[in-house]
Amino acid sequence: MKVLKLLITTVIIIVAIGFGVYYFGSKLVADEVMDQVAVELEGNGQLEAIKQEVQNDPELQAFIAEGKSIDDRNLPFQTKDQAVRVLVKKFSVSEIADVQSKMKNGLSANEKQELFDRFENRLTEEELLALKVLAYKELANE
Repeated sequence: MKVLKLLITTVIIIVAIGFGVYYFGSKLVADEVMDQVAVELEGNGQLEAIKQEVQNDPELQAFIAEGKSIDDRNLPFQTKDQAVRVLVKKFSVSEIADVQSKMKNGLSANEKQELFDRFENRLTEEELLALKVLAYKELANE
């Protein structure tokens, strides 16, 4: 009987440690990715270039403008940090780096559509709405 209790206790502890590593590990990776992207975008002026591209693209403006009228209280995330955590879970780090490198070089209409399709396939409707809200807030705070 003591062996069974020891076995069950060991399994519970291992599961708890595994959950902790998963939760804090994904948070750590998301924070690191967020920091790298923010520093790189702000450091070389890409953030302004992205904002300018959005201003020049009526289709993209309309997509983001939908975020203005959405009530964000019931959405899966409300902050950029939370959004990054969700994106890191849904996309690999290499996919995020690939999108970032494509953004550096500018996107053609086909590449934009491919990017939209990739997001629509991997994210839920609520997650897409939350991203629209965050993008709208970011662009409105210029």
